[in-house]
Amino acid sequence: MRSHSETLRHADLPEGSSVVVVSYWTGPILFEAMDSVLAPDQKGVIELILVDNGNPPEISGELARRAQEEPRLTLINGHGNVGFARGCNIGARRAGGRYLLLLNPDCRLSPGAIPALLAEAQTLGEDWMLGCRVLNPDGSDQRASRRALLTPYTALVETFRLDRLAPGLLRRYRLNHHDSPLPAETSSVPVISGACMMLPAATFHAAGGMDEGYFLHVDDLDLCFRLHRAGIPVWFTPHVEAVHHAGSSRINPVQVEWHKMRGFLRYFRLHFNKLRWLPLLVPLVVGILARFGIKSAQSLLLIAWNRRPITNDARD
Repeated sequence: MRSHSETLRHADLPEGSSVVVVSYWTGPILFEAMDSVLAPDQKGVIELILVDNGNPPEISGELARRAQEEPRLTLINGHGNVGFARGCNIGARRAGGRYLLLLNPDCRLSPGAIPALLAEAQTLGEDWMLGCRVLNPDGSDQRASRRALLTPYTALVETFRLDRLAPGLLRRYRLNHHDSPLPAETSSVPVISGACMMLPAATFHAAGGMDEGYFLHVDDLDLCFRLHRAGIPVWFTPHVEAVHHAGSSRINPVQVEWHKMRGFLRYFRLHFNKLRWLPLLVPLVVGILARFGIKSAQSLLLIAWNRRPITNDARD
């Protein structure tokens, strides 16, 4: 997967992590995430690269001020809202650390999280990706924290909760494993949350980075699938935590659902395009389209009734 020259470049990179955060109208929680990265106990942080896809003037002004005062903070802006996946790639190309930590702008790391992840990294070999325990603000495990690979089987079972009809037979096909017992030690899992993902920079670039065909959502599922296909292990450690405040960006929820629908359709078109998958894909596509219609109608009604602000959904 990696040429000899690429391996040498990996070895020549400084030990430590470049943290890449992509922000779009995130709100004040962004500064909590940044502070959690640049805290004194986060040893091993070489730099924090903030890719500003667009923020209110007061947020952008504060980011500019912080970039002048904090030498480890690099601010990239002026490119507009290019999407989350492309924003990650923009930040990763500027990164100078041996490792990359892709962190959501509303994800607050626990004290000492980065040195703990870097310590785990020393035990994992050359190519890998590592995630941590991602929590909701109430302390419960977030749904995307540990997952199976997204396949037509797991998508259908999870969407319609078919495992409830035949638990012994279909539970192994569930997509989300957040309600399963937490492993005692760092363990191999198929998929981790895109809210907090660490991997060697060389591995990220050799894999082609994030697929920029995904504008928002599903990009993390796609990256995990591509790594799995390349034989690169994905790991989950229960010893490191991050709190993900999902729903912080002020984005029209219908747009969010649109991008999520397009992401799922793209994923299955790319990875499960053989004729043998057709009997499963037909009801799955119908379900994806129906979900978009129902979620969009609900969002429009709630907005019309002023029952909630326009916010982004959780990354699931």
